[in-house]
Amino acid sequence: MTAEQPHSLVDVPPVTEAHPGTPAECWRGWREGLPELSYADWRRVVVVAPHPDDEILGVGGLLHLLARSGVPVTVLAVTDGTAAPAPAGWSAQELGVRRSAESERACALLGLPAPLRLGLQDGAVTADEAVLVELIAGHLDEQTICLSTWPQDGHPDHDACGRAAARAAAGVGARLLSYPVWWWHWGRPDDPTGPRPAARRVALPADLQQLKAEAVAAFTSQLEPPGPGRDPVLPRPVLDRLVTAEEVLIE
Repeated sequence: MTAEQPHSLVDVPPVTEAHPGTPAECWRGWREGLPELSYADWRRVVVVAPHPDDEILGVGGLLHLLARSGVPVTVLAVTDGTAAPAPAGWSAQELGVRRSAESERACALLGLPAPLRLGLQDGAVTADEAVLVELIAGHLDEQTICLSTWPQDGHPDHDACGRAAARAAAGVGARLLSYPVWWWHWGRPDDPTGPRPAARRVALPADLQQLKAEAVAAFTSQLEPPGPGRDPVLPRPVLDRLVTAEEVLIE
C-alpha cells in the first residue's frame, strides 16, 4: 500500500488520523455475512502485489493457510514502493530496498518465499500495464489461481494491477480472484456498486490473526511517521480495517 492520492474517481483525502475513512465496525457484519471461500482444491497460487505490503494486508492469512497445506505460492511485487513518504534524507532507492526487505521478512513469518520483484515504477503502473500483463502471464497456467488487487480498489496502481491480472488470467485460462485494500477505507457496506454478490470470506482463527499482525509489524517504514507532525502510511484506522477476523476475495 502506498499513500499517493486515491483514484481520481474517488473524492476522498488520504487516510490519516484526522481523516480515518469508513469506521472498521461498519464492516464487521458485512464481512461476517459473506459466504465462505472454498480453496481446498487449489494447487498453485500467484499473488500480484502493487506495493510491498499489499500481499500481506490483503490476503496474508489465506496465503499462510495455503503454504501450510503445501500449496506453492508465488508473490509478484510489481513495484518496490518507492513513491511512499520517506524520512528526510532518504532516496527513493533506499526506501525501495527497505520496503522490499520488510516484505521478505513478513512473507517469511507467514511461511512464504521471498517475493519476485518486477521493478515497475511506483505510482505509474498504468503506463506499463501492457508490460505487466505479459509479466504476470508468464507465471500463470490453467492450474494456477491468480490473486490480485480489485480493479475498482480506488488506487491507480491497484486498479492497474487488477486489470492486468484479469487480462493475463483470461489469456491463459487461469482463475482470478481479487482482494480489496483501499476500498475498505473509502467504500461503504451499503454501496450498490460494491462487490458483495461476488465476494467471499476466509475466516482467520485467533492465532492466525496474531501471526498476520506480526507480519504486518515488519513494515516499520509504513507504520512509523516519516517525520515530525506527519502521519504514518498505515495509521491505526487502516490497520483496524485490514488486520481482521476475515479476509475477503472477489470473483
